[in-house]
Amino acid sequence: MKELTGKQINKLNSDVSDRNKLKRSILFREIFKNKYIYLMLLPVISYFIIFNYLPMYGIIIAFKDFRAGFGIIKSPWVGFKHFETFFGSYYCWRIIRNTFLLNFYDLIFAFPAPIILAVLLNELRSERYKKVVQTVSYLPHFISTVVAVGFVGTFFSQDGIINNLLLTLGFERVNFIFEPQWFRPLYIGSGIWQGIGWGSIIYLAAISGIDPQLYETATIDGAGRFAKIFHITIPSIVPTIIILLIFRVGDMMSVGFEKVFLMYNPATYVTADVISTFVYRSGFGNAQYSYSTAIGLFNTIIDFILLILANYSARKISENSLW
Repeated sequence: MKELTGKQINKLNSDVSDRNKLKRSILFREIFKNKYIYLMLLPVISYFIIFNYLPMYGIIIAFKDFRAGFGIIKSPWVGFKHFETFFGSYYCWRIIRNTFLLNFYDLIFAFPAPIILAVLLNELRSERYKKVVQTVSYLPHFISTVVAVGFVGTFFSQDGIINNLLLTLGFERVNFIFEPQWFRPLYIGSGIWQGIGWGSIIYLAAISGIDPQLYETATIDGAGRFAKIFHITIPSIVPTIIILLIFRVGDMMSVGFEKVFLMYNPATYVTADVISTFVYRSGFGNAQYSYSTAIGLFNTIIDFILLILANYSARKISENSLW
């Protein structure tokens, strides 16, 4: 193989340098041309930097015995002491189990609900009735969590509508609010009621993108409504379902703190206490900042691992994934 001379090498380096300069010039021109669009992105980028990335610095207190007087830097290092304390505590596996079960039941019952509603709405022939159903199902989403939990407490209290109805039917009153076994059904059921309509929007958008000729062809071939649903509608929205499923699995160890905090009480801790509420009580209630940070970091790592596994599995099974 013929070796390059010094002049040829210099010429190649010069060509590479010129190409890089050209690319940078084109990039700067594009940025300047679309400068207002990039300026619109600036608040979003600033938000994530300030509220999502900068606070990551505080994660190091999970490996320290944080003392407010010393600050984060001067607090002594303790390694994995707080993680060992957590895994050796009585509450560890209880709150992990509760967190996982709440998310698992939510995945089984709440995740398919918007899909089913979207498919059913798509099959409605009356546009007026369809709009009424959509409006009614969307409204609960705009109710604050505090008000929604207030509804649950009012309806399922000892003197609430549900207990009065049970009494009318000949059953005894049930103390739904203070019975541990009823916390999960109330949490999942209220979540479905509040989110089913709003969650169906993205599936309705995916369904609206299906080519109408597919349905026309199926009708000519004699396919019924159920055949169209199972062979056209659902397969066409599978990519959307998989993407949202990946996001949902990635949050398997995260439960909305606000709703659990408002719904639970000491009588239901055995089934209602989750990682986020335990972190809150440990951090703000008992001032165990390093301990609560260690638990939160553990929760985040598990969610990250689940997200990676869900994305990998989806790519292998269906060739649809986030990356």
